[in-house]
Amino acid sequence: MTAPRADEDALLRCADEPIAIPGAVQPHGALLAVTEPDLAVVVASANAEELLGRSGGTLDQYLDDADAARLREALDGDLAEANPIRVQVAGAEVDLVLHRADGLLVSEWEPVAGAEQAGAAWHRRLPTVLQRLSATATLDELTEVLARDVRTLTGFDRVMVYRFDEAWNGEVVAEDRREDLEPFLGLRYPASDIPAQARALYTSNWMRIIPDAGYQRVPLDPPANPLTGRPLDLSGSILRSVSPVHLEYLANMGVVSSMSVSLIDRGRLWGLISCHHYAGPHRPSYPDRVAAEFLGRTASLLLPTLLAAGETDGLVEVARRTAELTAAVGRTPRALATALTDQDVTVLDLLPATGAAVRLGGQLRLLGTTPPAERVVPLVRALLDAGATATDAASRVVPEAADLAATASGVLAVPVGGEDFLAWFRPETLREVTWGGNPYQSKTAQTDDGPRLSPRRSFAAWSETVRETSRPWREHEVAAARSLAGHLAAATLSRAEEDNRLAGALQRTLLLEELPKVPGVALAARYRPSEDDVVGGDWYDLVPLPGGRVSIVLGDVAGHGLAAAAVTAQLRHALRAHLLRAAGPAAALDGLNEVIGALLPGEMATVVVAELDPESGEVVVASAGHLPVLHAGAGGAEYVLDGRGPALGVLDAPAYGETRLALAGDDRLLLFSDGLVERVATGLAAGLDALRDAVAAGPADPQELLDEVLGALNPPSTDDVTLLGVART
Repeated sequence: MTAPRADEDALLRCADEPIAIPGAVQPHGALLAVTEPDLAVVVASANAEELLGRSGGTLDQYLDDADAARLREALDGDLAEANPIRVQVAGAEVDLVLHRADGLLVSEWEPVAGAEQAGAAWHRRLPTVLQRLSATATLDELTEVLARDVRTLTGFDRVMVYRFDEAWNGEVVAEDRREDLEPFLGLRYPASDIPAQARALYTSNWMRIIPDAGYQRVPLDPPANPLTGRPLDLSGSILRSVSPVHLEYLANMGVVSSMSVSLIDRGRLWGLISCHHYAGPHRPSYPDRVAAEFLGRTASLLLPTLLAAGETDGLVEVARRTAELTAAVGRTPRALATALTDQDVTVLDLLPATGAAVRLGGQLRLLGTTPPAERVVPLVRALLDAGATATDAASRVVPEAADLAATASGVLAVPVGGEDFLAWFRPETLREVTWGGNPYQSKTAQTDDGPRLSPRRSFAAWSETVRETSRPWREHEVAAARSLAGHLAAATLSRAEEDNRLAGALQRTLLLEELPKVPGVALAARYRPSEDDVVGGDWYDLVPLPGGRVSIVLGDVAGHGLAAAAVTAQLRHALRAHLLRAAGPAAALDGLNEVIGALLPGEMATVVVAELDPESGEVVVASAGHLPVLHAGAGGAEYVLDGRGPALGVLDAPAYGETRLALAGDDRLLLFSDGLVERVATGLAAGLDALRDAVAAGPADPQELLDEVLGALNPPSTDDVTLLGVART
């Protein structure tokens, strides 16, 4: 088995260690678990008879009548408020502590004798101590006062305040110690020193005490809870035996006794008050431990205010710039990117960063020092997909970004909508970090059950230079970025809705409310807009020509929305002018293609024109990239495949051609857009075949024909559908 694999197995074994159900207690007290209401002992620690003078029976039998009555009274109320109950057992004072777990009442009996006492004088000074804590103005002051007063109360050789970072590594941020001890202040400890299941216990159980780290564990008898058949849950126990790995850790540090009090910020474990004793076993009394826990709880209540105070540096400036950028967005909803990048205050000015990226409408703009443009979008997308909105170590989330450390070790990215985003970049900042011992040393030991964690033996200061990390992003900076992105998203949505309303109004001017009456010609039109509420580029027109002829036009401009509708309007009017002057449909399309090349470069459209002479029935057809006209008669229906050229805007001088046909009797022509026949599943060819069959079997009247075609093909609602039917009368 390779070393890395052993480390992995050891970590998994550590994560699975049943530290809440060790099946044993520490020997400085005894545990009796009883059923209620009879208080019959069903689980007992093996030392119960030695410490309490008996085992088994009921709790009443361990107490005199007065203490038994006090116990019964406590059981009817809040156990936390009743603890501890000071009782007499075999002539000695004992602190009795109660809690309920696994359907049992768990009683823990801790002799008062042998416990160190701070004395009544300290407890009389408790209001002064609390006032000192409350008067602290910074996090440093709070932790310093906390370490000093907890040490004064408990008498430990060293008391540290230990803070977790986002990766659960710890740092000693305050310390009060015996003068002859080496300082631990500023040392860091890896997350593996306090595994996840231990942190979970610290979150639910504020206090833990180990009076003698060299103790011999005392097993419970029986080992299983008779009510559940499982080991008794000791997560709320003050006597719970701890992991042998932790005891080995303490021994390697030279610690004989330890105690910890949790520091919790808004439900999350923020840190610990960690107490060490080296001179020998050390057990503060239960009241003193409760007082220490009270100090920890008080400090925890103060944490949110002091943490927020530490964030105020730069907060006002960030808020001011957020307001300025938000106002700029509101003033120029149709030029959002310009509002953020080309004004006196830009998106780069919002936060302390060396570079910024704005991607709106698929267009990327970069400011300051950033990664190369082609790397920005993949980097930001990878971070957002990983849920890493803000990171000071981008290469840990996206390993392939390690070469971008000089410009983007830190990235703060917020989505705006779709594929658009805002992002800020910070460069690598080299940091010197000092650990309590080398955290990279192998820490596994082989046992009969496989590899397990073995704590490192040296805790001497060990320094390293940390690379590929930046200055961390602060909470108010992330909030400002999200706020600006929210305003952008709202402005984009509002603009899209307004654009669609304008586009819809413009398109309605391009679609004839009523087809003009043309002598000798039966005409019908159907337009079905997309249900996606996005205005498409379909349009149609009828243009009366000199001599009684008429041009029937159907076109489709590439794109959707206001831009497509605007282009459509320009092409419609330009084509009308060319049809009136040109020698025929093909020449008109040549002229329209010149208009696009000169005035609308980059735009593309398809158009089909059928010029009908109602008297003779002659039809001249010319198409610029549009789907073919369908000609139906007595012999069936066929597509007109001649007279077709490329779409408008593709070539500079395509020289469009024409083809001629005749409408006789019940013949009819059908002009249509691609929305009628395109199918994702079956393809365009199948749609064209279905249309030809429907028209061949359909009625001669154009109005009835279009209704039947729509019913037979049932086109999807994801695109505009336009049909024109033409016949002679």
